[in-house]
Amino acid sequence: MLRHLVNGAIGGALATAAMSTVMVAGQRAGLMGDQPPKRIVRAILPGHPRKPKPGEGVLATAAHFAFGMGSGALFGVLTRGRGRVPLGVLYGLAIWYGSYAGWVPRLTTLPPAHRDRPGRQAVMAAGHVVYGVALANAVNRLDHRAAEAA
Repeated sequence: MLRHLVNGAIGGALATAAMSTVMVAGQRAGLMGDQPPKRIVRAILPGHPRKPKPGEGVLATAAHFAFGMGSGALFGVLTRGRGRVPLGVLYGLAIWYGSYAGWVPRLTTLPPAHRDRPGRQAVMAAGHVVYGVALANAVNRLDHRAAEAA
């Protein structure tokens, strides 16, 4: 179980990096506005929830990777390292839906997905699909390598 937890966390970090590439591309294409992790951190930090704060970019990156690693660890444990790509895609989309139709609008200044800017939610949905694919592939490879080494 510990191996699956660790492999999932490592896979989650790799998958978050891949997802972040999609998010940066979406921002450069003018589809995003502010990045959701930055908006979430901005809303949590003391002060006005819509005003930029010192260090929010670094904190947002750290929080995004922590969330991605935690979600990856859960995936690794739930699938015992055998989560296939279609399951990874469903998992990534479940995280997107649960976040942007659930806790994110309650916590931050971002609206629910159905009322947000269409470009941001298209990028975020695509990013979560990439996360799921990368996560499943990474966890499977790490588990395979661990099994070969044993």
